[in-house]
Amino acid sequence: MSTVEGTGQDDEGEYGRAAKRLKTEEREEGEDELEEGEDSDSGSLPGNADSVVETRARWSCIEYGAGRRNNSEDSHRISPSPVVHVRGLCEAVVEADLIDALEKFGAICYVMMMPFKRQALVEFSAVESADRCVSCGAKEPVYIAGQQAYFNYSTSKRITRPTNADNPNSGNKVLLLSIQNPLYPITTDVLYTVCNPIGSVLRIVIFKRNGIQAMVEYPLFESVQCAQKAKAALNGADIYAGCCTLKIEYARPTRLNVIKNDNESWDYTKPYLVRRERGKGRQRQAILGEHPSSYSENGYGPPCPLLPLPGNSRYKLTVDVPDMVSYPVPQSSSSYSGHAPSSVAMVSGLHPSKMNCTRIFNLFCLYGNIEKVKFMKSVPGTALVEMGDEYAVDRAITHLNSIKVFGKRLNVCVSKQHAVIPSQVFELEDGSSSYKDFAMTRNNRFSSAGQASKNIIQPPSAVLHYYNVPPCISQDHLLRLCTEHDVPVFVKFKMFDAKPSSKTISGLLEFENKTDAVEVLTVLNHYQIRIPNGSNPYTLKLCFSTSSHL
Repeated sequence: MSTVEGTGQDDEGEYGRAAKRLKTEEREEGEDELEEGEDSDSGSLPGNADSVVETRARWSCIEYGAGRRNNSEDSHRISPSPVVHVRGLCEAVVEADLIDALEKFGAICYVMMMPFKRQALVEFSAVESADRCVSCGAKEPVYIAGQQAYFNYSTSKRITRPTNADNPNSGNKVLLLSIQNPLYPITTDVLYTVCNPIGSVLRIVIFKRNGIQAMVEYPLFESVQCAQKAKAALNGADIYAGCCTLKIEYARPTRLNVIKNDNESWDYTKPYLVRRERGKGRQRQAILGEHPSSYSENGYGPPCPLLPLPGNSRYKLTVDVPDMVSYPVPQSSSSYSGHAPSSVAMVSGLHPSKMNCTRIFNLFCLYGNIEKVKFMKSVPGTALVEMGDEYAVDRAITHLNSIKVFGKRLNVCVSKQHAVIPSQVFELEDGSSSYKDFAMTRNNRFSSAGQASKNIIQPPSAVLHYYNVPPCISQDHLLRLCTEHDVPVFVKFKMFDAKPSSKTISGLLEFENKTDAVEVLTVLNHYQIRIPNGSNPYTLKLCFSTSSHL
């Protein structure tokens, strides 16, 4: 628990608004928006289904592989601006890489990373500097972190900041962290390990609202240096390989007020605040390895060392640690509750006639593989869901606990059971079995490391991303599908432009509210679409979109 001093409101509300401002600014810049891990160079989603890129009109004529002549022509379609839109970045790039590569064109005053899109916005102090950057990129290759990047003017004249704290003279010392695609639990231990090597961390608070977000406070006397170093060295970096990507901005509050030390908030100046048992203590000193070791036991491969931080001396750590290190595995957040870690979740509050094993699978499969689902005969409206590992259970609890489905609020928690046993099988109200094994289904989305990394973990939202749909399916078909299954119909529809050779299409569906979208996904996810003269049916796949609205 924590509050932000001087704001008159809790920090969770403050951060939620800041995150929304950042997201709105991203969408204003006209970048290509990617859904569910789509790659801008490909029309298909590796590991599960075809998908396409939603390309905005302002960039419709610009391609990553465009030649220098075309790039030069495109660069002047938008009037010169001090803000430059950078595309074609490699996955491992961080803010410091952009500064190192582009500061030769002029002073840089702000950088906004868009890691999953492999893009960024760079604001120069003067429009002349931006012009030199765009002109040079049109004439000769400009490499960032070893990969050629492409440049154009942004339609904005200034990057909107969450506050005015980006001014180095403001003395701001609190950072806003947004953890994107959080496949593994994010705790104060994890963030301390990531942030403390750059400067002594005073306080951390974590919010589970609109995804996983946090604030990190550095000491006042070294605030500017620490905040700048942390943002440059960590903005756009992965805590674990391919997931838990950091997006960092400056925060509005100047101090965090922590009233309890636990896995979601910690004041390192007051260790007596209900200190919990920490086992062997904190030994990690930098961003963690590839993944928790339990994943290597499941065949995901051995943990890998980190990539070194950018070599420029401005971003060197202030503590004496090696450039490349690996560290002990963090505990799952369930270990901080009363239960030992378990790969079984208990779900109560299920609608007795509208929920069954398949519909539970349709909803929970967004957060991890589903092995078995079993309704409990002795406790009506309650089911056990065995997932691939305890991290999947933690993700399901984070995003699905307390949501409403068919008018009833779900309660999702860690079960004391460590496996689901198919005993006392009975018939549910809809006539289906109370037990079902999903271990071999192809609809599980985390069956390999590559497939898992493509699933962007999102909390429930009012916009659904649909994909793997045959090209002959229209908006009217999807409306009829909702009506036939007695679920809410969407209020807005968008179909992505598909390549001529694509065998499937994808798009977005916006609903009146989040609850309607959850119910539609629960019922229609993995629905079999059959077309005339078609040999095999298409499996409609749904997930929550990264877009908040259409």
